[in-house]
Amino acid sequence: MKQSWLYLLLCSLFSPAAFAATGTLNLTTSFIGISSLVLFFLAYMLVMAEEKIHLRKSKPVLVAAGITWVLIAWKYMQAGLPGVAAEAFRHTLLEFSELMLFLLVAMTYINALEERRLFDALRAWMIRRGFSYRSLFWISGVLAFVISSFANNMTTAMLMCAVVMKVAEGDKRFINLTCVNIVIAANAGGAFIPFGDITTLMVWQAGIVTFTEFLSLFVPSVVNYLVPAIIMSFFVENRFPAAQKEDVELKRGALRILTLFLFTIASAVICHSWLDLPPVLGMMTGLGYLQFFGYFLRVSLPGSLARKKAMAERVGDEERLRSLGQVVPFDVFSRVARAEWDTLLFFYGVVMCVGGLGYIGYLELLSTTLYGSGNATLANVVLGLMSSVVDNIPVMFAVLTMEPVMSHGQWLLITLTAGVGGSLLSIGSAAGVALMGQARGYYTFMGHLKWTPVILLGYAASVATHLWLNADLFHIVSGTK
Repeated sequence: MKQSWLYLLLCSLFSPAAFAATGTLNLTTSFIGISSLVLFFLAYMLVMAEEKIHLRKSKPVLVAAGITWVLIAWKYMQAGLPGVAAEAFRHTLLEFSELMLFLLVAMTYINALEERRLFDALRAWMIRRGFSYRSLFWISGVLAFVISSFANNMTTAMLMCAVVMKVAEGDKRFINLTCVNIVIAANAGGAFIPFGDITTLMVWQAGIVTFTEFLSLFVPSVVNYLVPAIIMSFFVENRFPAAQKEDVELKRGALRILTLFLFTIASAVICHSWLDLPPVLGMMTGLGYLQFFGYFLRVSLPGSLARKKAMAERVGDEERLRSLGQVVPFDVFSRVARAEWDTLLFFYGVVMCVGGLGYIGYLELLSTTLYGSGNATLANVVLGLMSSVVDNIPVMFAVLTMEPVMSHGQWLLITLTAGVGGSLLSIGSAAGVALMGQARGYYTFMGHLKWTPVILLGYAASVATHLWLNADLFHIVSGTK
C-alpha cells in the first residue's frame, strides 16, 4: 500500500500537458518511460531549489522536455511508427502557444502600467496616508486580493511587499506576517476570474466552464483569504510607523493604458464567450491597441514636452526642467522584452514534459488511481494540497490532460484548490518565491510555515463554502473541448 502511494506521488510531480490521449505504445514500464519520469523528477527538484542554487527554473525543465521527446520519438521510430510522436508534440505545442501569447500580452500591459508609474503612485499614496500597522496589514492584503484578479499574483505581491518594506523598514516580525498575508491574498484573488491566475486561464481556455461561472468562486476565495487574515490580524501591533513622504507623478497616458487593458480583457471575453474563438485572439488584438497608443505617445511627445517646459520655465522650476530633459519615449517592444521570460519558458518546459509523460501513459494511470474511485472531491482537494509543493501549473495541466468526467462544480473546485493551495508554503506559489527574494531575511520559509495551520483552516473553509454555496453546479457534467 505504501509503495502504491509513493508511486502515485511520483506520478503527481509531473503534471501539466495539453495532449489528452495516451500514445499508441504504453511505455510506463519501459526504460524510456521510467527514465523520462526520473528526469522530470530531478528537473523539478532543481526548480524547487532555485532560491538556494540560483539556477533559473526554466533551464532544467527545458532540457528535460527536449530529452523526453527525443526518447519518445526514438522509441516510436524503433517500433516502425515514424511521425506519430511529432504529431503529438505539435498538438501540445499548439496548446502552449495559445496560453503563452495570452500571458505575454497580459505581462506587457502590466509592465507598461509599471513603466508609466501607476503602481508607484499607488504605493506613494499609501505611504503618505500614514496608516497604522494594523490598517496597513488589511489594506495591503485587500489590495493584493483585488489587483491579483487582473494582474498576475507575483507582480501584485511584489508591489504590496515594496510598500510594506518601505513603511515598516527594519520591523522583521511585521514584515514577515504581512508578507504571509499578501501571499494568501494574491493567490486567493486570482482564483475567481480567468485573468487572475494561469490555472484559471487554462480551465477557461479549455472551454470547460464559462467566464461567468468562475465568479461563483468569489465568495470561497474571499473566505480563503479572510479566515487566516482575521486570525493573523490579532498578532499585529496597533502602532504607527515613522511618517514618510513620497510624491510620484504619473507618466503621460498611464490611465489611458489601463483603459486599453480593460478593453483588451473585454475583447478576449467577447471572442471566447460570444464568437467561440480562442481568447488569445482578443488579447493579441489588444496588443495592437497598445501599439497604436504607443505610436501616439511617441509622435505627440515633442509637443507635450514643449508645453511642460514652458510652464516650468515660467515658474522657475529647475528640478522640473531637469526631469523633463530625461524623459524617454514609450516603447511597446521594450515592455514586451521585460516580460517574465523565465516564467514563460518554465511554463513551456513543464507543459512539454508532462505532455510527453502523458503520451507515455502515466497520466492515464494517475487518472485511474485518483478519479477511478468516483470521489472527485477528495482527489481535487488532495491535488490542491500537492500544489503547495508542486507548482499549480503542472497540477492543473495534469488534470486537463487526464480529462476526468466531472461536473462544473468539481472543475471549479480543482481550480480553487490548485490556485489557493500554494499559499500553504512559501515555495508553493510564484508570489511566495518572489517575496522570499524581495524581502530576504524578513520573509522566510520557516516564518511562513508557522502560519500554515491557520492557512490550512482557510483552505478547508473555502472548500466547504464552495461545496455548500455552489451545490447546484455539481450536477452539471462537463468535459474538455
